[in-house]
Amino acid sequence: MHAIAGTSIVALVLAACGGGSSNADTADDASASSGTLFHVHGLGVDPADGHVYVATHNGLYTVAKGQKPKLLGNREDDFMGFTVTDKNTFVASGHGDPGSGRPGNLGLIETKDAGRTWTSRSLSGKADFHSMDSAKGTVYGYEGGRIRVSSNLESWDDRAKLEALDLAVNPSGSKLLATTADGVVASTDGGQTFGKAVKPLQAFVSWPAEKSLFGISTSGELSSSADGGTSWKKLTAVPGGQPHALTAVNSDHILAATTTGVYESRDGGKTFSELAPLTS
Repeated sequence: MHAIAGTSIVALVLAACGGGSSNADTADDASASSGTLFHVHGLGVDPADGHVYVATHNGLYTVAKGQKPKLLGNREDDFMGFTVTDKNTFVASGHGDPGSGRPGNLGLIETKDAGRTWTSRSLSGKADFHSMDSAKGTVYGYEGGRIRVSSNLESWDDRAKLEALDLAVNPSGSKLLATTADGVVASTDGGQTFGKAVKPLQAFVSWPAEKSLFGISTSGELSSSADGGTSWKKLTAVPGGQPHALTAVNSDHILAATTTGVYESRDGGKTFSELAPLTS
């Protein structure tokens, strides 16, 4: 098992994690009512229709260039962990909206109608996944300082303990990566153990194809790897600096959220255009 030392990567990317003051709550309320985005935690694209989804501190939104962000359903929960698992099907975690009657820790929730309604699947009131990814029907989550894995969204296998910010699994499910304060660590046994950290430091990683792995640094610099994270090639700096989230749909289509907005690349990360601004 890899031991983490030094400054927490979570502290380095504080904007990617929740935190509440009265000013933040006021901004959240304003963003929900006005259709603007504030504090992004996750990104995804529905393979059913190509729509872009943004998981935020105050609900799940759809975004498209030139259009106002649209809140899905009536849940303004804090969506901390989020990933697309199939057509119209997403899994998420986080915190229930105060006054909603939902638990402070949502556990694992699932939607099969593209975010309009959600069903509690497991760990309600007990768990808050901050990062999730999936491959071959298995969901990998980071919660409570450990890797947790489920193939049925109901029972979970607790695996390695480590201090990480983000996870990414390759499409075959044979290799799992975690971003740490020392670099990217890799597991070839489903998160039971991790090897030595590899530089450069990445805040978020996304792995859409075996030879197309993407990472974004704490300053917003995007890199790619064709060998599963052993070596990295710098691509470009995503506008807005400090990252909130990263999702690569394929080797060409990449989504990134930073302090200023949600950005999209259609050329493998060479250039980015804004899909929606973030309210600071």
